[in-house]
Amino acid sequence: MTEAYINKIATAVPPNDVHQAFIAFARNLLKDDRRKSALFNRMAERSGIAHRYSFVRPLPQTLPLPAGAVMDEAGFYSAGLFPRTAARMQAYEQTAPRLAAQAVEKLLMAEDASSITHLVVTSCTGMSAPGIDLQMIERFGLSPNIERSMIGFMGCYAAINALKLARHIVRSEPGAKVLALNLELCTLHLHETQDVEEILSFLLFGDGCAAALISAEAKGVEMESFHAALVPQTAELIRWNVRDAGFDMVLSGGVPGAIRSGLAEAKGAILGNRAIGDIDLWAVHPGGRTVLDAVENAFELPPEALATSRSVLQDYGNMSSGTVMFVLDRMMQDQRGRGCAMAFGPGLMAETMRFQLAA
Repeated sequence: MTEAYINKIATAVPPNDVHQAFIAFARNLLKDDRRKSALFNRMAERSGIAHRYSFVRPLPQTLPLPAGAVMDEAGFYSAGLFPRTAARMQAYEQTAPRLAAQAVEKLLMAEDASSITHLVVTSCTGMSAPGIDLQMIERFGLSPNIERSMIGFMGCYAAINALKLARHIVRSEPGAKVLALNLELCTLHLHETQDVEEILSFLLFGDGCAAALISAEAKGVEMESFHAALVPQTAELIRWNVRDAGFDMVLSGGVPGAIRSGLAEAKGAILGNRAIGDIDLWAVHPGGRTVLDAVENAFELPPEALATSRSVLQDYGNMSSGTVMFVLDRMMQDQRGRGCAMAFGPGLMAETMRFQLAA
């Protein structure tokens, strides 16, 4: 049986570091509620995040914000007048292709673009047609006969599903070369609210894009097997719905506990009944500091096991589907061994992949 490998990964983020600006925005929303403000400040300090990047260019914030204050240079977020879904989708159509092109351009350096046979695109933060897939074909001279697949609205674990699909393609067509693209503009869906749970959710998110090349060429990350673990009776913990004022994200404070108990129960199936000590590398989607803590506890890992995931969280925050690819990219640069990758999303579902870092 032909095996499939992630040969290379390239990543890109927008130029604007918005982490501190978004914290100032959230503090202003909660300024009249001491209890909520204290909770938010405590969580912000413990978030493990130093930077997040966005398509919006923030303006310096002063507290308290006057009525009608503008949050960014383009006026996309203005106090009391946040954009409707149509405006957010227009911003996605204008911005997403540029970010995708940055990652794909880096990925295809020294590659024959015409040799790409399949294109898989994942995104859950925007949509349009003709979409990013066709724009990438035109921009990079990909074959007009390329086979295209779109994976939409799955959330943070979509990249694992894209890799799963790419593996199926390569194993059935050994000559295939798959370009997998994970693109998310999470900061497109910031809301003006005093719901502290929603505000805490958006403390985590940033924008980013990862592109990967998958083929039967034995270099990079060998994808050995996949396992999906559904945690029963947790459907309400992570929700992502299209509403009039953008996409509504609900990320309950119960998520880390559900992940911890679900992984502890499913660890044998996830690891193929291997011992924890047989896994050298842990490429865990950094959904947040408490999510990483939950994985560490569930598998009884030493603190250094998730160092790469924590470093990606610190440098970029949670970029939804592309984030686990940022983790794998760092591992490919200087690490070797047998590994386990995982990401979490609506369901509540853990999508996992066992892999081997090849030469």
